[in-house]
Amino acid sequence: MSFVVRKYRDADLEECRFLWHELTEWHREIYQDSTIGGEHPEDYFDKYLARFGREHLWVAVDDSKVVGLVGLIVEENEAEIEPIIVSRSYHGKGIGRKLVEQAVSEARQMKVRFLSVRPVVRNIQTIRFLYKQGFQNLGHVELFIDFSKYVWRQEVDLFGCGFKF
Repeated sequence: MSFVVRKYRDADLEECRFLWHELTEWHREIYQDSTIGGEHPEDYFDKYLARFGREHLWVAVDDSKVVGLVGLIVEENEAEIEPIIVSRSYHGKGIGRKLVEQAVSEARQMKVRFLSVRPVVRNIQTIRFLYKQGFQNLGHVELFIDFSKYVWRQEVDLFGCGFKF
């Protein structure tokens, strides 16, 4: 497989909206919640562009088809990788690694103090992948009280506390 990582172009819009939709479908699957993202989750990519712009977006392209997307949100001397998406049929081909390397390289060139990424906790594959890419420091933990009837998974231990995810 031969693919390239390049800057996002306006012509990539529809393919990136599709990737956003595909990511939302994955989140719906792992959380068993068909309401995540609403009726048109791809519209969130438009909102992302409106809020953060195109300057720090890159795509992975395989034979003119956009198969991956990575963004960098930069605020003062910190940055966050958001989003990171690889089309499901292209998983395991090194595309995610190359996209993350691109974002890390850009953040390093900008001399940011911290680079973070916030995968959803049920996305265990991605957490393990990001750990291998060097994201080995915990910065924040988000805790919930759930007033709905949501079904949480088994406990995971953190500092002697059992949390459901």
